[in-house]
Formats: sequence, C-alpha cells, structure tokens
Amino acid sequence: MPPKPPLTSAPGGTAQSSQYQSAAYPSSAPSTPGASGQVSNPAMSNTPQTVSTGAASAPTPTPPTQYSAADLNRIVLEYLNKKGYSKTEQMLRIESATRTPVGSTPGSPAPSGTSFAGQTASDGLNKGDTLLKSSIENPNLFIRAYKSLRDWIDTSLDIFQPELRKLLFPVFVHTFFYLIQKPDANSPATTLARKFFDTYSSDHSVLHGYDLQLLTGLTLPEHLSENETAKLYRQHKYRLNMSRTTFDLLLHFLDENENNGGPIIIRLINQYIETNVTPSRPDKYGDYSQSIGPDEGIPGHSHGQENWVNSQAVRLGRLPLDDRMAKEVEMRLKDEDNKEHSNNEIAGIETAKTLVQEFQDMNQTDDSPVREVLPLPQYRGVDVDFEVAAVKDARSRLKIGPSEASLPSVCMYTFHNTYDGLNCLGFSNDSSLVAAGFSESFIKVWSLKGEKLQSVVKGSQPLASQRLVGHAGPVYGTSFSPDGKYLLSCSEDRSARLWSMDTYTALVSYKGHSHPVWDVAFSPAGHYFATASHDQTARLWSCDHIYPLRILAGHTSDVDCVTFHPNSTYVLTGSSDKTCRMWDVSKGTPVRIMISHTAPISAVSMSPDGRTFASAADDGVIILWDLGSGKKIKAMRGHEKGSSIYSLSFSREGSVLVSSGSDCSVRVWDVKGGKTAPMSTTSVIASGNDSSNDKKALGSAATGQSGEASANGGTSRQAVTSADHMAAFMTKKTPVYKVHFTGRNLCLAGGAFMGTS
Repeated sequence: MPPKPPLTSAPGGTAQSSQYQSAAYPSSAPSTPGASGQVSNPAMSNTPQTVSTGAASAPTPTPPTQYSAADLNRIVLEYLNKKGYSKTEQMLRIESATRTPVGSTPGSPAPSGTSFAGQTASDGLNKGDTLLKSSIENPNLFIRAYKSLRDWIDTSLDIFQPELRKLLFPVFVHTFFYLIQKPDANSPATTLARKFFDTYSSDHSVLHGYDLQLLTGLTLPEHLSENETAKLYRQHKYRLNMSRTTFDLLLHFLDENENNGGPIIIRLINQYIETNVTPSRPDKYGDYSQSIGPDEGIPGHSHGQENWVNSQAVRLGRLPLDDRMAKEVEMRLKDEDNKEHSNNEIAGIETAKTLVQEFQDMNQTDDSPVREVLPLPQYRGVDVDFEVAAVKDARSRLKIGPSEASLPSVCMYTFHNTYDGLNCLGFSNDSSLVAAGFSESFIKVWSLKGEKLQSVVKGSQPLASQRLVGHAGPVYGTSFSPDGKYLLSCSEDRSARLWSMDTYTALVSYKGHSHPVWDVAFSPAGHYFATASHDQTARLWSCDHIYPLRILAGHTSDVDCVTFHPNSTYVLTGSSDKTCRMWDVSKGTPVRIMISHTAPISAVSMSPDGRTFASAADDGVIILWDLGSGKKIKAMRGHEKGSSIYSLSFSREGSVLVSSGSDCSVRVWDVKGGKTAPMSTTSVIASGNDSSNDKKALGSAATGQSGEASANGGTSRQAVTSADHMAAFMTKKTPVYKVHFTGRNLCLAGGAFMGTS
C-alpha cells in the first residue's frame, strides 16, 4: 500500500488537553478600510471606537457596546465565513444546536422564528446540521459512522494505527449505548444493538475483554442506569493520549467524511472522550503503544482482561528436586570433587569452586513453586546423570556479557540440497544431535559429532543420518527431550508424534488439534510437552496419555510458537493476534498477557532464571518482558526491515540474547542494558557468492565479527539498530532457522542454503 502524504502539523509546543472545539474566537477581527480611515470592529474590542477624518480633532470617547450571545455568534460566523473556514463554521453551527439558549430553562423551546447566529428558522439547516439531526432519528447512521472510522484506521499507516485503535473502543461503547436507547423502529427493540455488539466486539476482546463481559447483558435502556460499568462510561470521560500528528490526521478524516458519520464521531468525542495531545511523534514501539497507559481510560477503573490477569501472583523460582534425587546427586558430586581434589593436588592446581557448592547455588531460590503442583514420574538414573552434567557445565561454562571481549562464539551448520523443503530445526540439549523437519513429511536426524547413527534394532546398519517417516503432511516443529532419548515432532496432519532415538521409530501419535500444528516443545522436566496450532489453541500433553491434559484457549488467532518456563509449571505462547500469554499448567488459565507487538509473534524464549521472557515478531522487533509484572522492559531493533525472526535463545546466565532470521543473520543483544536505547544505522555487507557450494551434506561455517561479513562483490545493506545490539554474524545466502546455546555457552545455529547448488 503506497504511503499517504503526511499532513502538516499545527504549530504548538506544550502538551494540551484537547477537545474538538467548535471554534476559536479570534483576539481581534480584521479591520475594514474606510474612505479616509479605518474602523476597528467593536464586537472584538473593548477600546473606544474612533473614526479618523483626516483633520486634527480630539477623539470622543464612547461607552462600550453590550452584545448578546446571538450577536457574538453571528459576528464570529461572519468572520469564519469571510476567511473561508467553512468546516469550522459548520461545526460551530452543529455545536450550538445542542446548547440551551441564554435566558431559557433546560427543555424549554427556543424563541419562535430564531435560531443560532441570529438566523431565522426559514433559513434552514446546513448540510452538517441535517446529517446530525437525521442520525438522531436513524440509528443505522451511528453504525455506519463506527464502521467508517474502523475501516479508515485499518487502512492507515502502521505507525498511526496503535494510537488510533485506542479511540475505537470508547466510540464502540457509546455507539452501543445509543443503539440501546434509540432502537430501530423497523426492527425489534434489541436486534440492532445486539447485532452491532456481536459483530464488532471481537475487535476489542484482547484489551477490553473483561469490560465486554460486563456489558454483554445490556439490552434495555433501564439497564444503562443499573449496570455499574455502563454508569462509569456514561458519567466519566475516557482519557486518551495522542501525538499531534495522529490527532491532526484524525481531524482531517472527520472533516472530510461528513457524509460517512464524521459529525457523529465528533459529537461522541466531544461528549465522552478527553484527548491529551502531545507534541511528540507517534511511536508504535512505545511502552503503551498497544496497551492502555496508566493515565488512560476511565480514571480509577481497571480496564480489560490484561490488567486483571497480570495482577495474579506467580512463582518463578526453580522447581525443587525430589529429596532423594537431590541427595543422590550431591553424593555423586562429592565423589567427583574428591577425585578432582586428588588430581589437583598432584598437579599443584587450586580449585576455585567445588561442584557441591555450584549445585547448592543453583538450587537457591526464594519463590519456588511447590513440587506437588507438577506431578512427575519416579526419577531414574539417567535423570541423576543429566543433573550432574548440568552442574559440571554450569561451573565450566564461558562467561559472556555485553563487553566486546566476551561475545559468544557461533557455530553455523548449513544444510545443502534441501530444495526449499526444510521447515524447522532442533538441537538436543547435549548438542550431540540435530533434527530437521521437511515439507515431504519426514524428519532427518544427524549426529553433530560426525558419527554414524545406528539403531539398537537387531540387523540395522549405521547410517550418516536417520530418516523418520510417519507424518502425513509437512513437519513444522521438532523438540528433543531433556535427556536426548526422545524426539517430538508436529505436522500439518494435525498430530504430534514421539520418536525413540534408540530405535529411530515412532512410539506414539498424539491427536487432538483440529488444524495444523505449528510448534511443539518438551518441558525442561521432561514427561510433559506443549503444542501450538492453527485452531487458536495451545495444548498440554503428557507422554503417557494420547489425549491433551489441558486446552489453553484465549488467543484470537493462530498460536504460532510455544515454550516452557524453566520450572515447567508455566507455558508461554506467541500468537498471530500479536500477543503473548503465560499459562498456569495446573489450572489451564492465563496468568500473564503481554501486549505491545505490532505484528504476529514468530519466536519466543525464556531466560534460564525464569524472570525474563523474550518475544520476536514478523516485523523484526524483539521485546523483553518482566514476568513478575507482565510489563515490557524494552524493545530491541536491528534485523533488516521486513525480515522475520525465526528463533531466540538466552545465554546460560541470561545476560545475552541471540536471535536469527530471514535476513541471513545471527544477532547478539545485551539483555541487561537500559530501557531507552538510541537508534543508529549500521552497514552490513552481503555477499553475492557462497564459497561452500561444493558441500553436499551438513557443513559448518566459521563466524564473523560484529557488523559485517566481507566478500568479493558484496552489496551494502542498511540496518537500523538499537544500542542493545552487540554484534551481527552474517551468512551469505542462508536464512538461519534455529539458534541454541549449549551448556557451556557456545551458540549453535542452523539453516538451509538458498543459493543455486
């Protein structure tokens, strides 16, 4: 869609509380030339009136003339008409029609033969007056006015839409109230109001779902005086913040669309909405661009489902280990410490921190959930081995952070000869396996150690890769179990499947979704997993049940991505409705709703400490969230405009975030940086050639340094980045589908080569 020409902003410096005023009285009317002098307009000045005749004479003072309200209105209208302000004149006439004449009591008729501005009744009404009065008699014009405003907002530029959409809800509410009070004479009393509510209420279900539930039962005029929420909206003005540019754009639209309900919207805004216009420019990435700010809405009223849901208490600490398992792990670690101590004494090396100390530090938390809230099977020996390995990795991992000297290393795996059929990638936790899902309905598994894979089935032969066949549609997601013994996959065939990494065969098919399944994720504790689907739900499963345990319903569009909280008691989802939600697995209800994105969510990730959540959208913007409050921490930008982000991953200590996307880059971000970040423009060099075309299978590429990857014949690409952007590792023609941090903070990345093979 071509951009609309910008409108010139009206001059103004300070923020002002703006209403659509009918007219601004000029400080003085223009002087009219006379035969030998000039006469100042006595209506606009209290100074004595004088007439210059050319001869020297003392001016004769005259007392100030008293003018009635009708005379003043007539003078102002004449001035506006003379200057060509026809729209302002029309709005003033409309506004005056609703005012009570001076000297009359409310409800009493106006004096016979007179109307606003000293005109006689026989002069008739202008076009705006006729439309406004006819709309009072025809409720369908209110519906047309709302639909016209809604359609215009949907076709506006993206940068203006967040501010303009906030205006729609109060207009919707008061249009609904009016339709209840003034039902259509050609239909039953509640048919028109109910049809309007049912048709357009879904536009506001995300931000104002709670209020809509309270208003949905209104059917009769008497209900408006009994319902507490309706009384709040009718007795208090709805506050909105709007930038000057957006406000002027709205004024222009209403002024130019008087036949499509412009005067009706003006009337509703004047009567029920208080707009605080600021001199700033619109920012669709602002803290409250998509949600209701603390100083917006009805004063003292908690708006929408978002605020109510985000006030719930959550426990974000680590899930406690089983007591017997914890003792067994600690005994194993003590044995390891004793062996290490003996070896270090012989070599003369001093150990800074024992494994037992590291294990105790890892399990220190102040708000852990109760272990009984998540039923788990009896622990096994492999679980103890996994925990011991995690403690060793935690002590030995490379510390990375925002300084240049501690940037992560990235190992890139490029898949060749995929013929655009590769849809997804997944790395195992121990970084020994990688699984790829293809459009041809199969999955392929490789060893990252360069070893051949052999099934335990008698008579099988070792192969460079194992092919898993069973799905009846393209495979869109893969996820390894924490111990690496199992693999989950999801497909367009509406099912998820569990595969054994010992036999490389399908074990279980999980069916329950009614549409394609886009993503699947194993819980960190194992046993449970979650799926995300086109049917607008996410579902919680256990490996030993073929039917879902919980159906997580609430999103209003596709659920595109899913992940677990590190303590496995919460599931986090991202949707095409541009929101993210955190769900309590024990109840199946949302405990956090995060609203700020302006495009469908494409990737989500949790920090290892369980406090910070990252989400990325198709517009290339990454947002960090504080899960304790459900509020946005900051937005980070650096991927090329128009590129989608495919994957996110936090470093093991949570100080660095890595992202990858369709712009053929892996980018590194400072998580702990400030909330406000200035923007800068960096140049990235993209190559037109790929020196690794001769590779026929899985290969690896060395990483580059921050900002550019040099190549002969490269072309420059500009990317606007925020100050949180630490580095960019560019590939040549390989969109990066997956990034993953190992236990020791090495970043693995993978993608399919898109050049000519």
